[in-house]
Amino acid sequence: MSLVDIGATTMMRRTASLLLFCCWAASAAAGVFDDDEARKAILDLRQRVDAVRSLAEQGASRAGDDNAAVRRSLLDLQNQIEVLRAETAKLRGANEQLSRELADIQRRQKDMAQAMDDRFRQFEPVKVSLDGRDFMAEPSEKGDFEAALTVFRKGDFAAAQALFLDFMKRYPRSGYGAVALFWLGNAQYATRDYKEATINFRALIAKEPEHPRAPEAVLSIANCQIEMKDTRGARKTLEDLLKAYPQSEAAAAAKERLARLK
Repeated sequence: MSLVDIGATTMMRRTASLLLFCCWAASAAAGVFDDDEARKAILDLRQRVDAVRSLAEQGASRAGDDNAAVRRSLLDLQNQIEVLRAETAKLRGANEQLSRELADIQRRQKDMAQAMDDRFRQFEPVKVSLDGRDFMAEPSEKGDFEAALTVFRKGDFAAAQALFLDFMKRYPRSGYGAVALFWLGNAQYATRDYKEATINFRALIAKEPEHPRAPEAVLSIANCQIEMKDTRGARKTLEDLLKAYPQSEAAAAAKERLARLK
């Protein structure tokens, strides 16, 4: 029961008690006073009772009105709570959707970043180990050299010459430079272009005299001279090879050739 209901009930109880008291008082007065005085006292009491009853009824009416107002307020508050619950559920759903969309965006960004890293990695220099030498080369540089060497090994020496010449023009400071000269010279030797082969073998020796391919280049020069019937020049080249690279495998081959030239 609400406070308003309790107050109204209490007021009605007090009014009833007061009415009973007034009736008792009227009866008692009838025995003490005479008839006129008793009637006057009774009328006065009745007026008071009517006044008290009117006040009680007004209080009960006001209590009823207050109770109805409280109930309306509670109903309005309940409606507001339901509206807030609906809005909260709607916001929670929107938040979950945003969370899913954010996760999708983050996953796509991660995939894009990985793709960019992979793409950039294709252009990053790579370490190359060739003929006992280590150096850095661009991926395209490494690919072009290997492509030219593959053509050479297939026996297409003319095409290999063109590829090695193009390679040296495109990468003049390449770590493959000396090796490219060596294989270019061999391709030219295979096509019997001994003069150009000799030029490129000498370029290799001048560029990197300590390169592992240098002794072979000297031996190849001697072979070109032999093919061009320059026996004296070939002998001189072989003797220089024995002096410059006495411990090399090419030096052992040079001794055999010298023996045949005498």
